[in-house]
Amino acid sequence: MKLNFDLNLLIVLHVLLEERSVTRTGARLGRTQSAISNSLKRLRDHLNDPLLVRTPDGLSPTPRAAELQPVVARLLREAGNAIAPPEAFDPATAQAQFVIGAPDRFNLPVFLPLLEHLGRVAPGLVVNLRTTDRDYAIRLIDEGEIDLAVGWFDATPPHLQRRLVFEDIFVCLCSGDHPLVAGDGRPGLEDILSYPHLVVSSTGDRRAAFDAVLDRHGLRRNIAATLMSFTIVPELLLASGLIGVFTHRTAEYFTHRYPLVTVPVPLEVAPIANHLIWHSRFDADEPHSWLRARIEMACAGRLDDAPRPSARQARDLLQGRNVGAVHQPSHAVGRRSGSDRP
Repeated sequence: MKLNFDLNLLIVLHVLLEERSVTRTGARLGRTQSAISNSLKRLRDHLNDPLLVRTPDGLSPTPRAAELQPVVARLLREAGNAIAPPEAFDPATAQAQFVIGAPDRFNLPVFLPLLEHLGRVAPGLVVNLRTTDRDYAIRLIDEGEIDLAVGWFDATPPHLQRRLVFEDIFVCLCSGDHPLVAGDGRPGLEDILSYPHLVVSSTGDRRAAFDAVLDRHGLRRNIAATLMSFTIVPELLLASGLIGVFTHRTAEYFTHRYPLVTVPVPLEVAPIANHLIWHSRFDADEPHSWLRARIEMACAGRLDDAPRPSARQARDLLQGRNVGAVHQPSHAVGRRSGSDRP
């Protein structure tokens, strides 16, 4: 391609080949007859061909011009399509796929109602969930492996956008008849630490975010069992007498469905700030923006049209199965890390 070629000349050539008249071409393009004649001269010089010759019936294309006519028409049509504004995003008919990274603790209280909601209002959107921690999520966004992430992020690079979606706190979760809650008073921290604990860590490293908090206070807890997901947490707490310290949103999900109760953790800990993060290049992307808004609503518990999921659906999500019309293919499940898993 000649770098000094004025592509605007192709517009003039296209109209000339349609009108076969310098005067009518000028009228269509809003330019003077002399301007069109000058453009035609430049085209002839560039292409080394007369292109259009005068006949009694008007301008007639040369074989070279006739050969160029469909090519130029296609180029202009494709250029017009490329610069045309995109069609308005309609979630009901849109077809798109997104990958979201988040710790497991978001699956039941946030993503299960979100997936149920999307299955009704945006059935063509495919959402794949990947279990991620803070650093891993940021790296996957940078590498284009995930579209956005939700979680607890101490800091993010300047090219990532972040929005606070909700704050959470630690609570102790146990059976309603556990000795920890048998007395009249509120259990103290020593009481909570005196019982064996259940920890959820996808890496199986027997530590979670609460252990880092205890380390800062010079304290430790007795970890009796570690799970890699929340799949059987309620059943195990009810059957074993173990207790667990989890985030309030996750624990609340279980107390609404099982005979479990929560106990405040009497330890000075700042609320866990959970952010939604994404790459700046998606700021103006309408489908991405629409999904971000729905995630914010799910985090705030404002997806009012989402019915309460069944126990079967909750179990399927925790075990990586499809939920409703929203897919979670196995190839989308990446490496798992539990460094910020309360």
